Amino acid sequence: MRVIAGEWRGRKLVAPKGDATRPTADRTRETLFSMLTSRLGSFEDLRVADLFAGSGALGLEALSRGAAHCLFVEQERGALDAIRSNISALDCRSRTQVDAGSVMSLRAAKEPCDLILADPPYRTGAGEVALDRLLRLGWIGDATWIALETAFDEEPEIKGFSVDVSRKVGKARLTLLQASQEAR
Repeated sequence: MRVIAGEWRGRKLVAPKGDATRPTADRTRETLFSMLTSRLGSFEDLRVADLFAGSGALGLEALSRGAAHCLFVEQERGALDAIRSNISALDCRSRTQVDAGSVMSLRAAKEPCDLILADPPYRTGAGEVALDRLLRLGWIGDATWIALETAFDEEPEIKGFSVDVSRKVGKARLTLLQASQEAR
């Protein structure tokens, strides 16, 4: 697993040991960031949250492309060790925060994120539940983009969100969402 583009392009990332997490494949990450770039233009100075972070590869990719800060939220011990190891190897502690706990335990946000990257366990509905909660807690604002990865045969529909695009990539489905006008 490697960083695809930006400041740390080609740098290796460690993945958690065991099968408790499922790292996003390089090809899937490349497709996701291409989809995001066509909508965001640039990642410069964005505030990002990487939820169900696993190795942290999604958030680190955003940082490599210029994001100002990334919050990594993960509860599995091996994944937390991998995230911290990757942050240390890339020497980016000052631009990161690691929250060791459930996405569902996040408190109200001080300000909305610009980009939320969510890669929950497949076929659990955890992403939908988390996004509904984060919308109510102010993590998601008018301009926030959300990238949700699910199994290829899942088609997430979340009350309060509109789907901009959904694309199958290998075993994954990548869905870009924004809060709908009614929810804002």
